[in-house]
Amino acid sequence: MKAICLNCTLKRSPEASSTASLADVVMSALRDEGVETDEVRLVDHRIDPGVISEAVADGDEWPAIRARILAAEILVVATPTWMGRPSSVSQRVLERMDAFLSETREDGETPIAYNRVAGVVVVGNEDGAHHCISEISGVLVDVGYTIPGQAWTYWNKGPGPGEEVWLTTDERQWSITTGQTAARNLLAAARALQAHPLPAPPKS
Repeated sequence: MKAICLNCTLKRSPEASSTASLADVVMSALRDEGVETDEVRLVDHRIDPGVISEAVADGDEWPAIRARILAAEILVVATPTWMGRPSSVSQRVLERMDAFLSETREDGETPIAYNRVAGVVVVGNEDGAHHCISEISGVLVDVGYTIPGQAWTYWNKGPGPGEEVWLTTDERQWSITTGQTAARNLLAAARALQAHPLPAPPKS
């Protein structure tokens, strides 16, 4: 079983990322269960705007990132909240995943995202976590991913300026416990789909 985290922070490596830190709660819990994990900090890569799986232009790194996504049965999309919305980086990658709608597995019938599961991690010093979770989950369901119950965790500082590092807060244990629960639910759903795959949809 493999899992990949798409870190949609706006901070380039090696700058510390609260998004990566909270996402690692989920990924660490998956590793503890024997899941092989991968992470892509998307802002470190050139991802051209578009809605196709192929390179939009020379130098577009999306095809290689797409291959890493499709090598995993579990997808975690982790984003900061900016102005109450998911980051622009997350929007770009979800737009590229729009191509999944018309792509199939080797049988030529099963949608390429079927029998894969996905969850969401959100962190930031402003409100909007539930909105971000809903927006990202909605796109992933559209392209074929299965979203288990409570497959997310978040931390928001709340209104007003202040510290953005979630580990400095008294509420961090809730985010940790919720992230561990998300990992368990993602893995349980992924195993269930391996044992009982979704059927291909009827041909139109």
